[in-house]
Amino acid sequence: MENSTENRDPVFIPTEEQVETELNRIRYRKKFISTLINTAAVLIVVAAAAVLVSTIFMPVIQVSGDSMSPTLDDGDVLVTFKTGNVAYGDLCCVSWQNKMLLKRVVGLPGDVIEMDPDGGVYVNGTLLDEPYVIEKSLGDCDISFPYEVPDQKIFLLGDNRSRSVDSRNKDIGCIEKEQIVGKVLFRIWPFRKNVRT
Repeated sequence: MENSTENRDPVFIPTEEQVETELNRIRYRKKFISTLINTAAVLIVVAAAAVLVSTIFMPVIQVSGDSMSPTLDDGDVLVTFKTGNVAYGDLCCVSWQNKMLLKRVVGLPGDVIEMDPDGGVYVNGTLLDEPYVIEKSLGDCDISFPYEVPDQKIFLLGDNRSRSVDSRNKDIGCIEKEQIVGKVLFRIWPFRKNVRT
C-alpha cells in the first residue's frame, strides 16, 4: 500500500519576511482607502459649503447684454454680496420678473431725480458726475420728471444709457430693497482691470 502523504503537494510556509511584507501591504491598502474616503468627504463638505455661501451670501452672476457697457461687458462673471444696504453709485444685481438686472444705484428713498434732454442726471438738484457713462442719453424714458423715489425703493440706471431699460421705464420703475440679489464686489472673469465705479 502506497503512503498517502507522498501524493500531497508540499505545504508552503512563508518566511517571516514574507509575512511581514504581506502585512505591510494590507496595512498600506487600508490606510490608502481610509485616506481616499476622508479626502472625498472633506471635498464634499467644502463644495457644499462653497455652494451654500455663494447661494446665500455671495451669489456669482454672469452679465448678459450691454446695458452696463463700458463698465461691464457681456459674459463677465461677477461676485456679489447679499445686502440691502446700498449707496449712490453701487452696482447692484436685482431680481425683476424672474430675471436678473445689473444696474447702478442713482437714487435712494425720498430723492428727487431729474434728467435733462441731453441725459444729464440730477439728484436733489445736483448734477451727477458720471465718468463711467461714455454717452449720455435720455434713453427709454416714459416717466415724468421731477420724479421722487418712493419709500423703501431705489432708482437704478444702466451705464449704457441709450441701451439700458431701467427705472426710467414704467415697466421696471424703482426697485424694492427686497429685490436686491447682491451688490457687485468684483469681477472674477475675465481677468483684467477690475470693475469701474
